[in-house]
Amino acid sequence: MTSQNIRIKASHIIAFDGTRHRHLRDGELVYRGGEILYVGKRYNGQVDRTIDATGKVVSPGFISTHAHLSGSPLDRSYLEDCGNPQFYFSGLYDYLPIQRQATDRDMCRVCLEYSLAELLRNGTTTVVEMGSYGEDLASLVPVLGNRVYIGQGYRSGRWYSPDGKQVLYKWSGDQGMRAMEEAVEFIEKHDGSCDGLIRGLLYPAQVDTCTEELLCKSIELARKLEVPLSIHASQSLIEFNEMLRRNGKTPLAWLRDIGFLQERVILGHAIFIGGSSWTNYPAGDLEIMASSGCSVAHSPWVFARRGIIMESFCRYQQAGITMCLGTDTCPQNMIHAMRWAAVLSKTAERNTASTKAADVFNAATLGGAKALGRDDLGRLSPGAKADIVIFSGRSTNMVPLRDPVKNIVYNAEAEDVETVIVNGRTVVEGGKVKGVDESALNRRLQEAGERLWPRLTSEDPAHRSVDELSPPSLDPWEDGAEIP
Repeated sequence: MTSQNIRIKASHIIAFDGTRHRHLRDGELVYRGGEILYVGKRYNGQVDRTIDATGKVVSPGFISTHAHLSGSPLDRSYLEDCGNPQFYFSGLYDYLPIQRQATDRDMCRVCLEYSLAELLRNGTTTVVEMGSYGEDLASLVPVLGNRVYIGQGYRSGRWYSPDGKQVLYKWSGDQGMRAMEEAVEFIEKHDGSCDGLIRGLLYPAQVDTCTEELLCKSIELARKLEVPLSIHASQSLIEFNEMLRRNGKTPLAWLRDIGFLQERVILGHAIFIGGSSWTNYPAGDLEIMASSGCSVAHSPWVFARRGIIMESFCRYQQAGITMCLGTDTCPQNMIHAMRWAAVLSKTAERNTASTKAADVFNAATLGGAKALGRDDLGRLSPGAKADIVIFSGRSTNMVPLRDPVKNIVYNAEAEDVETVIVNGRTVVEGGKVKGVDESALNRRLQEAGERLWPRLTSEDPAHRSVDELSPPSLDPWEDGAEIP
């Protein structure tokens, strides 16, 4: 951060008027340290330095409210185009557990560093990470400069599939309570550190792996610590049917009835709900979520790649649910998340106007801020944090430029992000992430993948090779073969 008053003069600023985003043409934004001082047509105060953004778009930083950084992107080139129909093509019960068990800490640290850089490269300034490598992640924040909410995961049991045909649960007694206590210790140690860039949240992992006692204690602690809380819920048909079997209620109805659903609770996914074609179960879950004040972190791509879509973003929004977006695994790219959310909602509704660019842009900014209980993120206005993204307005993807939000959502790529500022610190300049050697990082990630893939066989109950688990797209070239 700097103690100077820095002015950005831009052709297009996506500014916040106290209620909503507005398109400010030929405007100015001034920030000092980590705070925005002014957004408008002409600043009359003292300025120490001016950034010329003529022809460019100045946007608030994006907020990913659901991410798993320590395993992504090692799922790249492995999870695509495959899935077990026995589990309705979800990767939760066979593919991901095998990968996670074969991944060591060094691989996870490479993934953390790569994912943080990837997020910055596409203008994502805040991320909610749920995982097990909080200390490693916290050590990287001062280097790269992301704003990070860290939740150390805990649960009362775990699912497993011994044969690829059924999902069973193994319960672990007090282990979940002990892990929750460790998560609280992590929050007490780190919350507010690194000039406020590191914040804590509680993360009871999944609705079907946590007991009622653990979830009720989590809510109690979240209130005491004044932190958000995130949980996976209604993320698969397996889970939905399991909760019906146990409780005679949908996962969301059960969470409501035990007093878990409330504001600052972020539901990961919430796709398999009553009233959707996926469950063929009576409606009611949309109303449950809306009345509770909870938020839904929608990560469209990780489901779309398996042929699953939310039904639909538009319906959830119309029900009054706070919608935000997440990147989940690979890629950690909120531009893509916005695009997929809009297009798949249009597809589900068969209506091009059902979810517009502004709807998903709001979810990626204001929706994420509301979910986290922050009125100083996801907006460009006086008093907000100086989390700022400058897009090229004259690149191949961004011309011609009339409507900056439409261009960002439907046309932009990470290469169009020129500058990223987090808490007043410039962390991306000239399209390059300042805190890493990207070529060296890419090489380390490739080496991690090459160490991982042979390990998958020993972690797979069926002892399949990586090529059997995830068949290559092309047959290999045979030695000695000649083109006829």
